[in-house]
Amino acid sequence: MDQKFVIIVAGGTGTRMQSTTPKQFIEINGEAIIIRTINIFLKYDPAIKIIISVHRDFKTYLDELIAKHIPGKKNISIVLGGDTRFQSVKNGLALVNDENAIVGIHDAARPSVSLQTIKNCFDAAKEKGNAVPVVAINESLRTVSAEKNSAVNRSDYKIIQTPQCFLASKIKKAFLQEYNSSFTDDATVLESIGEKINLVEGNIENIKITDQFDLAIAKALLHNE
Repeated sequence: MDQKFVIIVAGGTGTRMQSTTPKQFIEINGEAIIIRTINIFLKYDPAIKIIISVHRDFKTYLDELIAKHIPGKKNISIVLGGDTRFQSVKNGLALVNDENAIVGIHDAARPSVSLQTIKNCFDAAKEKGNAVPVVAINESLRTVSAEKNSAVNRSDYKIIQTPQCFLASKIKKAFLQEYNSSFTDDATVLESIGEKINLVEGNIENIKITDQFDLAIAKALLHNE
């Protein structure tokens, strides 16, 4: 059976949420966001190996949450996050011991990712070496500079989501390089070593919770579940 991993990046400390509780630990319908995120991947594949990269100040709390809500799961590991997302992912990749595995990298604060999106990403990455979920932009766009602004064709742009999935050997190689501020996500890290990025369909509900407005939307989306 093909081995699958997912690294869940949960290194936030609540700064942008303006909260003492990091967003991934806020409860929706009585369930911490990160627990819901973990469970959706276990629902997709109960055998998937889950690696969570968390800020050192919240490791004990996460341990307790998992023990309470997902007891007996031996395929969940926790590593300490770094000062950047790049370092947090790199720390997680250190636990991926199968070069032929497919590794998903997912934001803990995206609890509304669909099973279909996860499947799209893992299936395409197995076939093509990597896959990144995207959704269309419905708003009009303009490019802005100091001198002028002008309309652009929105069909030329996509919104990027996670999980971003990769052949383990390739993404581990990409993360051997030094951090660069141009790395806005994991796909840009892989792309920087010359790999072509493959896009697959995501789901519009798969928003990243970063502030109180996003949290209100997420609560509305998950209200009836």
